[in-house]
Amino acid sequence: MTEKNRGRSASLGELAELVGGRVSGDSSIIICGVASLDSAGSGEITFLSNPKLRSLLPQSEAAAIVVTPKLAENVDKPLLLVGNPYLAFAKLLTFFRVPAFKAEGISSGADVHPDAEIADNVTICSGCVVGAGARVAQGTILHPNVVIYPGANVGQDCVLHAGAIVREDCHLGERVILQPAAVVGSDGFGFAPDGEAYFKIPQVGRVIVEDDVEIGASSTIDRGTLGDTRIGRGTKIDNLVQVAHNVQIGENCILVSQVAIAGSTRIGDHSTFGGQSAAAGHLKVGSNVTIAARGGVTNDVADGTSLAGAPAIPHRDWLKASVSMIHLPNLRRDVSKLKQKLAELEAMLTEHED
Repeated sequence: MTEKNRGRSASLGELAELVGGRVSGDSSIIICGVASLDSAGSGEITFLSNPKLRSLLPQSEAAAIVVTPKLAENVDKPLLLVGNPYLAFAKLLTFFRVPAFKAEGISSGADVHPDAEIADNVTICSGCVVGAGARVAQGTILHPNVVIYPGANVGQDCVLHAGAIVREDCHLGERVILQPAAVVGSDGFGFAPDGEAYFKIPQVGRVIVEDDVEIGASSTIDRGTLGDTRIGRGTKIDNLVQVAHNVQIGENCILVSQVAIAGSTRIGDHSTFGGQSAAAGHLKVGSNVTIAARGGVTNDVADGTSLAGAPAIPHRDWLKASVSMIHLPNLRRDVSKLKQKLAELEAMLTEHED
């Protein structure tokens, strides 16, 4: 058992209730931690979701294993049977390794404006700045050097990691997580041409982040020029993502690292953007859409569509085109030979006519 796992324990039966599974074997054994399949030891539980790794089960020293019923045959260990082992693993890891919230109040090293509304049971660490009229609800943690601008609202049970910024009048719902240096409410990129120069367009809108959203490290969500930029409930945004002004992102979307969404584009629910993919501005991207890594969206996208490439095309077409790419050198050589033979045939025909 690893040192980090020490301190919290539960019976296998209790863990089954936690993850909504059932036990095969001794439900009374005590589990003190969770570990990977190849490193789990005595007193620890592990999980198996990939059938290709089933051969590792006999060698595992884990006290119990989380598996699907289909993978449970001929395993001589106590099992926790669930439909989704990966989800169960996440819940178990949270139980064993994520400490329960404990309010520590406002640090003497924090700068909290007298007009800010701060709930009693919060943690505001040293170096934080909370502006006038800002609100921080109960159960929220502001780690060192977080800045909450005047008039901003941070909902219940949020976690804002070091250096995160929520600018003026922006709103975070409940259970929002901002990773280090995430910025909510930065100015949108708006400039009016003024001869050879550019005049800055004030960005006076807000950002609304709904409940259960997570925003990754150094990601930026720009405020609206006039209206609101909105991130829908349950959406997860990875590190180094750029969401421009007045973008509307639906519920439970996934934006992987280095995604960029240009201004005023609307994205439906349950859509996924792979790493380094992007969408141009003023587009409508539907629900249940998948954009593969490095895909570039330049037109509206219908619901349920899977695209790849730049500019993005249907994923199947992109796969076919990608396979064709490796044959291009041979095709070029063959075309060159055909052109040469065609020239020879034309020369012969010309001589025959003469």
